Amino acid sequence: MDNHKELINRLHLDSRLKLEDIPDLDLYMDQVIQLFENKFSASKRREDEKVLTKTMINNYAKGKLFFPVENKKYSKEHLIMISLIYQMKGALSISDVQLTLERLNQKITGEEFDIKPVYESVLKLSKANAARMNNLMADHLQEVDTEVEQLNDPEKDYLEKLLLIETFTEMSNLYRKSAEKLVDDLMDGKEE
Repeated sequence: MDNHKELINRLHLDSRLKLEDIPDLDLYMDQVIQLFENKFSASKRREDEKVLTKTMINNYAKGKLFFPVENKKYSKEHLIMISLIYQMKGALSISDVQLTLERLNQKITGEEFDIKPVYESVLKLSKANAARMNNLMADHLQEVDTEVEQLNDPEKDYLEKLLLIETFTEMSNLYRKSAEKLVDDLMDGKEE
């Protein structure tokens, strides 16, 4: 691949729901869906995909992935929780997401706890991860280019994509497995 910056740009790594994107007033479900659609539509794989649906939100509520809403309105804290769910669900099972967020939900509802500083940390780490991904992507592309050149095959473009897909899926699996081990640690701590 000639230009890793083009691939990085197509990933829209900067797509995050920032605190300033969230209104100070509570939102109805349709407004929540519209907010997420506006913020994350560029990062969809296909045009007909939905970023967030009523069914998804209802399933998250039934699964206790976030604390109960009041008067069918979602607070800033709910939107933060939905944003965390949105980011985690691509790599973790819904039950792992629920377990990961369970204590955070308890803190929000049971204590005088402000989730905003925690979310600011998430956003700061996300920005650093995007920069790190840019550097890693360049390294991966360089390594793959070297391998493809050594193969001396006329279908270089295909082989390059094949090796990149394998590399990215392997990295994704390594990170997912690491996250799952941490979820298991949360479960082990819960049982004690």
